[in-house]
Amino acid sequence: MTATREASAPTAGSQTLSRGLRALELLAEAEAPISIGALAEGLGVHRSNAYRILRTLEQHRFVVRDESGLIRLGPKLTVLARGVSPALHTTAMPAITELAYELGMTAFVTVLDADEVVTLVTVEPSNVSATIARNPGVRHPVEFGAPGHAIESSLTASERLAFLGDPVPSAAAVEAERLGYAVTRDEVIDGVTGIAVPLRIAGEPPAAVAVVHFKLPENLDEVVAGLRATADRIARSYH
Repeated sequence: MTATREASAPTAGSQTLSRGLRALELLAEAEAPISIGALAEGLGVHRSNAYRILRTLEQHRFVVRDESGLIRLGPKLTVLARGVSPALHTTAMPAITELAYELGMTAFVTVLDADEVVTLVTVEPSNVSATIARNPGVRHPVEFGAPGHAIESSLTASERLAFLGDPVPSAAAVEAERLGYAVTRDEVIDGVTGIAVPLRIAGEPPAAVAVVHFKLPENLDEVVAGLRATADRIARSYH
């Protein structure tokens, strides 16, 4: 019994690694850089422990601190992100960049990871006065947000069972399948509208092309047309 308990108990090293990874998740989920106090609170540890984790992540350039001491994700993660579905990342970037500047909205590609949606590629246009940040690596449950509904609408019954544990689609997925796109408001971030269309490429996880904006655009049909054209372009260009 003692040996079994010892084998199943987390070691100090694995606990530190787990907290370091959780710190990266907290930073990816944050809408803006956060303080060391907020990081410690999110990890459920004392500030001194949070500092030790932070210093290690800083040494590897996974996180950086600005002049005021606030913490954000570092440039090293951009390099790592390119290793996830690299062909899709490379193919999507020019199309997503063009879409972002054409619409004046933050544009991105998300992929399905188990029962969560993860941002793979994102572009914030510089030709508008304000944009919504969407960092690569940000994830949220598939049942929330336009990208999640769009992705779910593209799944077969067997895929839904494998990924989500239920072959029956949600009401939001049924509506997205009927329309050919998904639109949501306040589901992931308060005050933000998301619009997305599915993207399916053989050999890649189920995905979606999406944009976020501060309000529902009056030219919704044009936005959806742009999303569909971008998804088609990525699918055709993929190799």
